[in-house]
Amino acid sequence: MSKVTESVQLKNGVTLKNPLMLAPMTTQLSFFNGIITEDEITYYKNRSKDLGALVTGAANVQFIGKGWPGELGVYDDKFIPGLTKLAQAIKGEGAKAILQIFHGGRMSTLTATEGETPVSASAVPAERPDAVTPRALTGEEVLTVIQDFKRAAIRAIKAGFDGIEIHGANTYLIQQFFSPHSNRREDEWGGSLEKRYHFIDVLVDEITEAVAKYAESPFIVGYRFSPEEYETPGIRMADTLYLVDHLAEKPLDYLHVSLNEYDRLSVEKDYQEKTILAYIHQKANGRVPIVGVGGVQTQADVEHVLENAELSAVGRAMVYDPDWAGKVLNKQPVHRLEEIDEQVRNLRGTSLWDFVQQVRLDKE
Repeated sequence: MSKVTESVQLKNGVTLKNPLMLAPMTTQLSFFNGIITEDEITYYKNRSKDLGALVTGAANVQFIGKGWPGELGVYDDKFIPGLTKLAQAIKGEGAKAILQIFHGGRMSTLTATEGETPVSASAVPAERPDAVTPRALTGEEVLTVIQDFKRAAIRAIKAGFDGIEIHGANTYLIQQFFSPHSNRREDEWGGSLEKRYHFIDVLVDEITEAVAKYAESPFIVGYRFSPEEYETPGIRMADTLYLVDHLAEKPLDYLHVSLNEYDRLSVEKDYQEKTILAYIHQKANGRVPIVGVGGVQTQADVEHVLENAELSAVGRAMVYDPDWAGKVLNKQPVHRLEEIDEQVRNLRGTSLWDFVQQVRLDKE
């Protein structure tokens, strides 16, 4: 039997029917106030078939953490009814429903926060055009952020999700605390590598303790991270392997490596003998399942990923073809990403929903 069709058991005992996951992707389909729309529910429902699990796009745990317009909210109980519909739609198609929770930190925009200055570990702007200089969180506010992540996890439980994914990747707030570029603090939350990890350490413990208290059945908790930063100073592979080593000892059900190509090599010469994913998988050493992602488009790609991971996430291929997973499982032809990218170029500047509608029409 191919690994692609084998079930996967997570650390908490939950079994996924296969190792295929929908990668979390921004849709911008929610209302301006973070309430989910029927279009967004339909989008996820159509992509839940045949998958082991589906991870939603980011849901912000604080209003000040909103990263972009059209983003799903989970920072208030008012979101629970809509989130319940979403969880039911995903689970109704057979996939485990996982809500990704996040805070944009310094990557939030003044437009998204309605003019309120974004916050971060330190008052250091991102190295991108027109980046806003964030306000450094006070010690008391750091604790509030952690509690708001915890409350978001509890809301996901109440809404009927099978799990959550903590978004510690893609330069958002959690990563900002771990990064020596964005974290210049001199208190208990910054300085040495150990102190930069402290925020993650406390955050994961608070969330997993809340899950143990409030979930009536095994509830998935995953963690996503980016292995390298290009800023100087920035996160390097040694930092990431330290992170993986420590997270592997926690009651997390998987670690999700955020990569644009699953076979990418490190930019560091000392870590180019094998892929980044291979180094991370080796460090995890079977203690926690690893999710590989990036450029997955065929069954062969999935099998390559599973050489250094227990789970394989797919993104763009399922934006184009909601039936991709079933085709891969049944060894049917699938569309190449080159075809998808050509349509993306032709539709540049449109929303994801417009793109989905356009390619749907092209297929009819």
